[in-house]
Order: sequence, then structure tokens, then C-alpha cells
Amino acid sequence: MTSHRQGTREEWLAQRLELLEAEKELTRRGDELARRRQELPWVRVDKDYRFETQDGTATLADLFAGRSQLLIYHFMFGPDYDAGCPSCSAIADGFNGSVAHLAGHDVTLCAVSRAPLAKLHAFRERMGWSFPWASSFGSDFNFDFGVAHTKEEWEAGVVAYNFDHQDMRPPAAEASSVDAFFQSVTGTNWETYRREGPGMSAFVLEDGTLYHTYSTYSRGVDILWGMYQWLDRAPLGRNESGMWWRHHDEY
Repeated sequence: MTSHRQGTREEWLAQRLELLEAEKELTRRGDELARRRQELPWVRVDKDYRFETQDGTATLADLFAGRSQLLIYHFMFGPDYDAGCPSCSAIADGFNGSVAHLAGHDVTLCAVSRAPLAKLHAFRERMGWSFPWASSFGSDFNFDFGVAHTKEEWEAGVVAYNFDHQDMRPPAAEASSVDAFFQSVTGTNWETYRREGPGMSAFVLEDGTLYHTYSTYSRGVDILWGMYQWLDRAPLGRNESGMWWRHHDEY
């Protein structure tokens, strides 16, 4: 017999209506936060970033693909990875189908990673995705937008990420098991894996000038992770300990 609290339909409805008010307040708060994001000052981007795409070498402006707005998902796939980050892959499973809808609304959604283009396209084909994916291999782009860290930063224990400074090195007692896990899923040890970071950034083109408008990292990308939005409404919630998900072709 279940150990969860039970009740009548009337009790459920009364508490559900209370919860509904809280959910509506959260929705209103979300609308307010969206407005505040749009009110952030735009920062002009003058640096000449170069990317490799399926259509050849491209500038950041080229990634807009003729539209006025660009959303970039910073996909964790470093030059030494054998496969894309499983977490970023789960997020990409969710946004792959949104690309066409956004394109119809003057917004280009593109993933950018530091791995060479051939690796990215091979993995995209394996996963069955179609979203545009550019390689920033050899560029400062990922470093400048806070999703890649140098070996020197890592070894110093001072990595700038999510508008803060963190030491991401695992405790010595856990290092070997952490390394073994990430070796099994991405072909890298923890240090190589975590010198990349997840995030998303937004840009706009206005009168020929390119601006950076927004970036978010860490749990700031939770809302983009469609799987979790479903789990948060499931009877047992996220119900997790550790990293239980895999690339979708490995279940």
C-alpha cells in the first residue's frame, strides 16, 4: 500500500485550487522576469568571431541566417570529447523541434561548440537532429561568453562561471570514479569534460550593428530542459540521485 498521503476528491480539489493560485503567481512572476530580461542594456559586439558551419566559414552575424535575433545554445562538446555532453544532448532533444517555429518568428536558434565541425555533424547525425550547429574551434567565442575555461584556470581552482568564481575540481577521494564515469559517456576525464560549460546567449542585429543582450548558465538553462518540466509534474517529481539520463540511443 502506498505510503503517500491519501484523501478524498473534495480534499484534492480544495488543495489543487490553492496550488493553482501559487502556480498563477509563478506565471506572473515569470512574465515579469521576461520583461526585465528584455530591458537589459544591449552590449555592442565588435570582435570578429569566426565559426565553421556546413556552409563554410561564418561570422557571428552570418549565424543569424538573415533574421534579426539569434539564440545560441552553448553545447558542451569540447575538441577532445568523443560524444556530446549527455545533459546538453537531452536539452537538444527538446529544442530540436523548436527551430522551425522560431525561424518563422524572426529568431534563429543555433548550437555552438568547440569541437571540430566533423565531430559535431557526425554526432548530430547519430542523434537524428537537424538544428544548425557551428564549430568555434580555435575561436575565443566560448571563452569570452563564459562557457570554456583554460587549463591554467582549472589548475588554479579559479574558474569564472555563472557570474561567479568556482573550484570545480572534485575531492581527491572521488576523482577516479568521476573520471571513470565521464570517460564512459564522453570519452574524457572530468577535467577535460568540465572545462566546457552549458549556457545560452542571445544576440540582436539592428541597423547592421550586432549586440549581445542576454546570457544564462548552470541551472539557468533548466527551463530549456523540457524533460525536467515534465518530471516536475510527475507523481514522484525528479526522483533522482546522480546523473540517471543517457544519450537517447543508449537506453
